[in-house]
Amino acid sequence: MKKSVFLGAATVATLAAGAAMAGTADDVKARGKLNCGVTTGLAGFAAPDANGEWKGFDVSMCRAVAAAVLGDPNAVEFVPTTGKTRFTALASGEIDLLARNTTWTFSRDVDLKFEFIGVNYYDGQGFLVPKDLGVSSAKELDGATVCIQTGTTTELNLADFFRTNNISYEPVPIETNAEAQQQYLAGACDVYTTDASGLAATRASFEDPSSSILLPEIISKEPLGPLVRHGDNEWGDIARWTLNALISAEELGVTSANINDIASSTENPEIKRLLGTEGTLGEMLGLDAEWAQRAIAAGGNYGEIFAKNIGEDTPIGLARGLNAQWTDGGLLYSPPFR
Repeated sequence: MKKSVFLGAATVATLAAGAAMAGTADDVKARGKLNCGVTTGLAGFAAPDANGEWKGFDVSMCRAVAAAVLGDPNAVEFVPTTGKTRFTALASGEIDLLARNTTWTFSRDVDLKFEFIGVNYYDGQGFLVPKDLGVSSAKELDGATVCIQTGTTTELNLADFFRTNNISYEPVPIETNAEAQQQYLAGACDVYTTDASGLAATRASFEDPSSSILLPEIISKEPLGPLVRHGDNEWGDIARWTLNALISAEELGVTSANINDIASSTENPEIKRLLGTEGTLGEMLGLDAEWAQRAIAAGGNYGEIFAKNIGEDTPIGLARGLNAQWTDGGLLYSPPFR
């Protein structure tokens, strides 16, 4: 595996080991602000609006953690990162949490010394092409020019797919989604490939979305999730169980609209433990009893966050699919709050 894709594994791992010793939870509390790494801009997932306020599916994770730890979902400094810069930013301590489309892989987990705290979006790599290119399958792309973000698993998956199918391509390296969109629309590449969710978000921003099509092939598993540094278990637990709280809240029917009523009236033992009206789960995390209530109230449960930012009624138009709750045939599943 090419180490260049990961910006020098030994260097990143060394930085991560040093930064993790600081005690991130204490640092965030003392600073009064969460430094959260996001993408440089991907509609529906993380992008500033017309007023400069960051919004999106991944942004909601940052805000939920800030609400849980600091009591304020707006106590976040959003740090835009590219495929190349994201790992160094986390390892060096520039950011406390990386919440952007980052695939959980063996080498990132083990060699780069990061801790993926769960999967918040199950994805796979796809291909976006102009409709007038006249192809209906990725296997028809022999000789195509392909816009590809450097420093990503996408780069490696693309090479594997074309080699396996004995076809060739010419890479057009890009660093950000905005650059990819510009190059693609200008005709500098025939194809743009990245996670299928990212392609849907990109196409939705086109002046004429119908002029491009997503090819049917999904060529990889891309379990996307937030990550922290190895060696700081307290902070990893806070981030992990914040994500689990959002997932469990949806399963248990707790929403941003009804959370106050449910907290004061429910007889469901797991909801009581989740919302801190029974038990000492918050204390175990070094937080107060209502940490999960604040996380859920910040932007809603997982389903609310999905629907509001990237769901079928948004311009992104993504179906839940694999990201449905396990009770609805999806992969979304939180360990018990007990």
